[in-house]
Amino acid sequence: MSISTIIRGDAERRQSRRAQKSRMKKVSRDEARERKRYRRMGFSNPANPSRSVLLTVLSALMAVYCLFPLVWLLINVTKTQGDFVTTFGLGFGSTFALFDNIARVFQYQDGIFFRWFVNTILYVVAGAGGATLLAILGGYGLSKFRFPGRKAVFAVVIGAISVPGIALAVPQFLLFAKLGLTNTPWSMIIPSLISPFGLYLMWIFSDQAVPDELLEAARMDGASEFRTFFTISLPLLAPGIVTTALFTIVATWNNYFLPLIMLKDSDWYPLTIGLNQWNKQASTAGGEAIQNLVVTGSLITIIPLILAFLLLQRYWQSGLAAGAVKE
Repeated sequence: MSISTIIRGDAERRQSRRAQKSRMKKVSRDEARERKRYRRMGFSNPANPSRSVLLTVLSALMAVYCLFPLVWLLINVTKTQGDFVTTFGLGFGSTFALFDNIARVFQYQDGIFFRWFVNTILYVVAGAGGATLLAILGGYGLSKFRFPGRKAVFAVVIGAISVPGIALAVPQFLLFAKLGLTNTPWSMIIPSLISPFGLYLMWIFSDQAVPDELLEAARMDGASEFRTFFTISLPLLAPGIVTTALFTIVATWNNYFLPLIMLKDSDWYPLTIGLNQWNKQASTAGGEAIQNLVVTGSLITIIPLILAFLLLQRYWQSGLAAGAVKE
């Protein structure tokens, strides 16, 4: 290749880069003019959103506020008990003890943490799984079938959503005490089966995601209601099902007050109550301070929820957006 060819190629590349920069500057100027024009008109253009320094700073502060506890947790799970009480909260200790802490969590008190973990899985699978199933069936039925009292059911569901769960904990305890079900897994599973918000969510989602014309066509072809539901409606309801399941799983996994008043036997504790008992040990007479095991157990506790959200995020987002646009 001759020198003149190389020089010509370099000149062409420089000219191409200058032209590209010129085009980018022109596009930026045009976008700025368009944003200014939309602001004067009182509208916003989602394809070319306005840039706000104030909103960016506020979003960054909110992100720091939300992520700060997780960062603190990730740092402190690497410390020994001595480093935990003597070092700065956002600084690492002299010894990296993460794996040792994990091993001790599962060995402490004859491995009761594993029993608490299994209990929590049981309550989530039976309670949250049952709540999701009932919400699917109830929401679909209320959406696609007409019957007397349907509006009254709607009013009851809306009213149930407005009542906080903690307000029902004491009446539930008195009822289960009369039935002799306190301090048993049933006292955790049965109350978790009722999810008014999940029922309402599936009701609205079924109304938007499953066209009535599709059901009528299946019925005219001779399909039964069960076959129509399982072969036609259920696949269309998948995003709503995942969204409802996530809400019920998180509510059951993080439930604290209900097991606090229902359960007395530590063998039936979920993770929330068990870790709180470990955390209280330092303040009891002769108790052993194990804050390093508490924070390590907390990290292990949130990992399943993080994995669930990451794996099901696509369905969760589409489920939340369902019904936002009316056709």
